[in-house]
Amino acid sequence: MKTRIVQLLTITVCVGMLSGMSCKKDTNSNTSTTNAIVPDVFKKFATAVVISSDGSFITLKSNGVPDHKSCYFATTDSRYEAYNGSNPAFSKNPNSIGTKSFVFKIPANPAVDATHQPTPLGPIGIAVNGVAIYNQYAGPNQPLTNEINSFDQNNGHPDPTATYHYHVEPLYITLNKTKSALIGFLLDGFPVYGPSENGKTLVSADLDTYHGHTGVTADYPNGIYHYHITADAPYINGAGFYGTKGSVTQ
Repeated sequence: MKTRIVQLLTITVCVGMLSGMSCKKDTNSNTSTTNAIVPDVFKKFATAVVISSDGSFITLKSNGVPDHKSCYFATTDSRYEAYNGSNPAFSKNPNSIGTKSFVFKIPANPAVDATHQPTPLGPIGIAVNGVAIYNQYAGPNQPLTNEINSFDQNNGHPDPTATYHYHVEPLYITLNKTKSALIGFLLDGFPVYGPSENGKTLVSADLDTYHGHTGVTADYPNGIYHYHITADAPYINGAGFYGTKGSVTQ
């Protein structure tokens, strides 16, 4: 009888492994594994973001809801806060913040893409708090000139699909984690950092056409290509993805 029980347990474990499911999960972390370990840099993401890896891709799941207050929450919501930013031309858009089911899959080992695909409208990356990152356009090749006036006090706003997102520096992150902090990752797997590096506030002229450069960061002591946010256009990303992009669904 003992032999039979051991055999059944062995079969159960093997079936679990064949299905690609991990038998263990760290209950003190937002990272889980299937067949690969999630790099430590992803521990900087909010615990609400569920992260896993299959060795080829890092998968990040998020509801897309910001972890800070906004005038775009319903006035009856405890997260509502009337606009109190510094833009005298602020004009609230008609949209509201909704809950999404984002699944971002980004390369675990990002690599340069010779074609440098242009970024689409919609999510092009994910911030460390699970909020979507958008490119520098309000619409097809339309600058953010007017749309900037609808950004809340944390520099985000929702679109007509109720997706809250950042086109520019997410102030809640940089004010709470420093101007040189990791902001998130774009779909190509390369990291995005704040506007400060080695004590200098960067501008677009300091960066390449994709709005990044290669160098050492606090998370990558051996160096890596990385994007930087700047106060001037194109803000987060330039002419397209530096690397081969992954995917996002919602």
